[in-house]
Amino acid sequence: MTDRTASGAPIGAIVHDWTAPPRPAGLSLEGRYARLDRLNADVHAALLHRAFAGHDGLWDYMPNGPFASSAQYHRWVRDVEAGEDPVFYAIRNLENGGWEGVASYLRITPDAGTIEVGNICFAPSLQRTRAATEAMHLMMQWAFEAGYRRYEWKCNALNAPSRRAAQRLGFSFEGVFRQALVTKGRNRDTAWFAVIDKEWPALKEAFSTWLSPSNFDSHGRQRESLGDMTRLVRASSDPTL
Repeated sequence: MTDRTASGAPIGAIVHDWTAPPRPAGLSLEGRYARLDRLNADVHAALLHRAFAGHDGLWDYMPNGPFASSAQYHRWVRDVEAGEDPVFYAIRNLENGGWEGVASYLRITPDAGTIEVGNICFAPSLQRTRAATEAMHLMMQWAFEAGYRRYEWKCNALNAPSRRAAQRLGFSFEGVFRQALVTKGRNRDTAWFAVIDKEWPALKEAFSTWLSPSNFDSHGRQRESLGDMTRLVRASSDPTL
């Protein structure tokens, strides 16, 4: 039954026992395949630049990059490493020991219970690995277990790989905001995706099942796809995929 005001207008349901969640701070996240630590120029910049070097396409839809030198990338990391929004993390692939990716929490709004994952840049060596998926799982898990109600993913609407990744990870498509930004002097329409807290238990089970060693054969090939597992949880699908 819909709640209504005294005048009869429909209103949202009461959010019981609501307390604003904490902001992400100095936390580290670790699973079976991936570890995330706060991005640090002196610890991570040179190793990440080496993993990214020669792959300028990684920056096609990013607001920054590509970086011509390790020193240039080091300066960028130095500028962002202590920020409170975005909060950047370096991602270590525990299967080979390499620091191979970056991601951040951003648009962090504890009073509304919303937080976004973004600025995702995975070296080719991290892409399509268990570590990459687990890194995204760990970030989503922290957000919901900390008490956030809504977890967002936004990307350039032309970025088909990002849109596919969001849907595979269980994010529901919510539409395209036209002319949302100007990035590197070019128009950006932004595709919006989100997961809400009531969807998290089913997604957590899907991630746990997919990441289980029993889901992979002796060559590391998956037996069941994560996208198939998350399909029933998503409230809506991206019509472009």
